[in-house]
Formats: sequence, C-alpha cells, structure tokens
Amino acid sequence: MASTLRHVRHLCTTTATTKKISVSQAKSKISTEHDPDKALAIYSSASGNVSSPASRYAQGLIVRRLAKSHRFADIESFIESHKSDPKIKQELFLSSLIRSYGVAGMFDQALKTYRQMDQLGTPRSSISFNALLSACIESKLYNKVPVLFNEISEEYRVLPDKVSYGILIKSYCEDGKPEKAIEVLGEMEKNKVEVTTIVCTTVLNCLYSKGRNKEAEKIWDEMVKRGCELDAVAYNVKIGNAVNQGPERVKELIEEMGNFGLKPDTISYNYLMTSYFMSGMMEEAEKVYEGLVGYGCKANAATFRTLIFHLCKSQEYEKGYKIFKESARVQRIPDFNTLKYLVEGLVEKKKIKEAKGLIRTVKKKVPPNLFNAWKKVEENLCLRSNEEEKEVKEATA
Repeated sequence: MASTLRHVRHLCTTTATTKKISVSQAKSKISTEHDPDKALAIYSSASGNVSSPASRYAQGLIVRRLAKSHRFADIESFIESHKSDPKIKQELFLSSLIRSYGVAGMFDQALKTYRQMDQLGTPRSSISFNALLSACIESKLYNKVPVLFNEISEEYRVLPDKVSYGILIKSYCEDGKPEKAIEVLGEMEKNKVEVTTIVCTTVLNCLYSKGRNKEAEKIWDEMVKRGCELDAVAYNVKIGNAVNQGPERVKELIEEMGNFGLKPDTISYNYLMTSYFMSGMMEEAEKVYEGLVGYGCKANAATFRTLIFHLCKSQEYEKGYKIFKESARVQRIPDFNTLKYLVEGLVEKKKIKEAKGLIRTVKKKVPPNLFNAWKKVEENLCLRSNEEEKEVKEATA
C-alpha cells in the first residue's frame, strides 16, 4: 500500500512543475489516454473545481483504466489519497470517491468510506446514500441493494428519494425480479415519491427482455395514464422489442414517436436498420444508414457494428471494410469480435492489404489489453510482415 501511494504522489510531484490545464481539458485528454499512469499524470496536472462533474468523470475513467489492469492496490491508494483533501467535508466530493470504488467493483471499500463520514466530518443525505447504492450496483451485488436500502436508511436516518427508489428498482431488474420492482412502484406511490419516466422505463425494459410483453404494455399504459412525460429512451425500449416483429412495425413506432413530438434518434434508426437486416432487406438497411444525416442523426459505434456484422454475414467484406474506414474516421470503431469477423473474411477473400490496414489502424486506437488480442489475431492469420516477425523473435530470444 505504501509503495503504491508513493507512486501516486510521485506522479503528482513530477507534474507539479508542468503547465496546469483545466479540469475539462484533463477530462478530454484522459478519455483518449488508455495508459493508466499517463492518465494519472494528466489528472494531477488539472486545476479547477475537483468536485465538478468533469473531474468526477475523469476520476472514474482513471479508476476504470487501473481496474482493467487489475491494479486494485493503486486504485485504493488513488482514492484514499483524496481523503486528506479539505474538500472531503463536502458530501458531493466524498460521494464521488464512493462511486469510484463501485466502478472498480470494490464495494467493501465503498461501504467503509460511507461509514467514515462522521469521522471525516462530512454530512449525510440522500446524495451519499445514493452513491453507496450505485456503488453496489456497479459492483454487481444486485441482491445486496435491497438490504442496504433498508438497513442504511434506518441506521443513519436517511430519507430515500426518487433516485434511491430508482436504484432499488434497477437492482431488482438486474437481478431478474421485475415483480419486486413493480412492488416498489406501488411503494413509491404510497409514500408519495414521484414515479419518474426513468424508473418506469427500467421496469419496462426488464419485462420486455423476459418476453413478458403483456405486463410491459400494462406498465406503458400506466405511464401514459399517470401523465409521465414519455421520452426517446422509453420509446426506444419499445422499438427494440419490436425489432423481431418486422421493419413495418418499427417504422410505425418511429412515426408514433414523431406524432408525440419526440425526435427519433440514432438508437431508433439502428433498430430499424437491424430489423431490415433480419428480414433480409439489405438495401433498405443500408439506405437507413445513408439517410442518418438527413434524419439529423450521427452514426454511433452500434450503427457501424450492426452494418459490418451483417455485411460480413452476407460475405460483403469489401463493403464492410469501407464502413470500417468511415467508423475510424469519425472515431466510432466497433467492438473487437465484429472487427475480427471482418478481418477473417478479408483474409478468406485474399484481401490481405485491407486486413493488415484494418489491424494497423485499430492497434493505434485500442487499450493495451486489446492491443495484445489483435497481435494474436495477426499471428493466427499470418498477417505479420517478415520484419515484424524478426523483431518479435529478437525481443523474445
């Protein structure tokens, strides 16, 4: 612990003489820096409000980078070093530390931090309570959330708010217990806590995913009846469930969205594109992609993933490669498995130059763990040049 804490302090010291940057600039740099040590150095050079949303986001990114490398001792040193900051008396500041422990799946430390609040002189409210519940969700301890909800609120006399209930409902849904989530909706009404669209959408999504469509439609009708302000997220859950019902049904729901004064987004059109692909209507699916700009939308990573996957499925690897190049241009590169599928297809079609080009591009943009995975793909498909093979042999000799 002592050595890792010295490591964190060393990074802070070494950057102390460098030019200070704003918190928002640090956030932007950290989002594209996958080396956790370099990310730490950037974070320590930031000046400004360390309790701001941008700072909390940057902090979470660093923890994620360290967690991917299984550097949990460094995570603890990084988070614990913040407890000596005078801002620890601010509940928002301390709550960000609790959430960060949750991001790393280190719930015991999150709970310990929450229990230290009296000792640290930090006031408690639903803000830190919700941070603790969120940390429990992030740690995937879904069945522990209901226990915490009751025990912590009683022990520390914290009054749960609509966010607290929303996290409780999410825990039941993640645990595959939508009936319990529905019970909580009733409890919220009884306690005169606002039942939000977000909360209802969580239950809706869970019911649809379990094929309990009638119950989901009942929740939808209740949302309309209650006067919940329906949004694109709620509609997209409904549209996502309709993908298997064919593109006409998806188009019908997208039109319904428009009639409600809601603007269909990229997710809505991704579902329409998927539905066309599933119905074997390749040209129509591609037209949806080509028309995104006209709809006022931008393709995201899921758009490119869907396109490339289905093009590969139809053995249209060259077209898939063109789509990949576009995804790289706009920095919305799809996941490893989809691109691996494309590389294998390109090699099968003797498009070696394209396969090598894809891997070369991706290796410049992916975190270290995926960099190694791509090196293995190169080896398996014999895509390394003679010079690269020679370098590897010399390095391992």
